[in-house]
Amino acid sequence: MKSLSLVLCSALFLTACASHTPTHIALNPNVPVSEYKIDRFDSVAVSTIDVRKANFIARFNKEGEAAKLVSPSEPIRQQLDDVFKKAMRNAGYQVDPAASHTAQFQLDYLLTDVTESTFGFEAKTALTINVVAKNENQEFTKIYNARGMLKGPFSPDFATLELDMNKLIDELTTKIINDAELHQFLQQ
Repeated sequence: MKSLSLVLCSALFLTACASHTPTHIALNPNVPVSEYKIDRFDSVAVSTIDVRKANFIARFNKEGEAAKLVSPSEPIRQQLDDVFKKAMRNAGYQVDPAASHTAQFQLDYLLTDVTESTFGFEAKTALTINVVAKNENQEFTKIYNARGMLKGPFSPDFATLELDMNKLIDELTTKIINDAELHQFLQQ
């Protein structure tokens, strides 16, 4: 009798664990390696803002069901702000909020649209970051885009989606930090 109740409790516990779906996606963008190194101490005020219309970063679409929206586990604006400030320091800039040269990184769009079917899933990710840099006389604006697609059998697991989203964010932040036009403007 004791072993039967242990088996039933174990089965109930495993069923509860199996039906639990995560409610957040953990993003963890890396600081890109800067190929561009400045040779003087230019200071720049770096800021990041999130201008997206919604806070969720993943939308799960399954035929006949309402879309399931998933948010990041930490504010992506703060994570990107840390990434860009560290990357600018690594490139040789003095990051100073009072600097006359500014670089503002605007997160315009970040969404993974997951479509689930009987035979698998397809996840399409789109990311847009707009950079607005200013000095005393001029303004530099450039829009950076990245897109990714992931397909697989069965249902998508959050770890795979997190890895794919982080990879796309890393690719785009690396492209931005290594943009010669941006650095030339900031050093004018």
